[in-house]
Amino acid sequence: FFFFFFFSSVIQASFTMTKSAPKVSKGPLTMEHTINLHKHTSGMQNKKKAPRAIKAIIAFAQKAMQTQDVRLDVKVNGYVWSRGIKNPPYRIRVRLARKRNEDEDAKEKLYTAVSLVAVPAFKGLLPQKVKETL
Repeated sequence: FFFFFFFSSVIQASFTMTKSAPKVSKGPLTMEHTINLHKHTSGMQNKKKAPRAIKAIIAFAQKAMQTQDVRLDVKVNGYVWSRGIKNPPYRIRVRLARKRNEDEDAKEKLYTAVSLVAVPAFKGLLPQKVKETL
């Protein structure tokens, strides 16, 4: 009995280790997200809050869109810094657009462009895909 139990657990472990996650095709994609900046800046030193909020936006975009190259729009930067270095906004609604890199000598094929979405209130907003209209 012990022999069977031991080898059955080894076989199950080998099967679970060989399974791989389904591959997601990385192509152009546009999504809207709400980022809670207060979660990343609360309890921080006052003179570091706005720079940390910018870093939090970049980190969120890298994780959500799976690209290392993130380019912030000037309006996003202006919105975060609009109330000064000590008091960045608690939340921000951004549009993350994963696009193809036009440079031939670029390290990555795709990059993420982050732009600001103006909303009157953040209540009830969920992440959603946006259809590109060109």
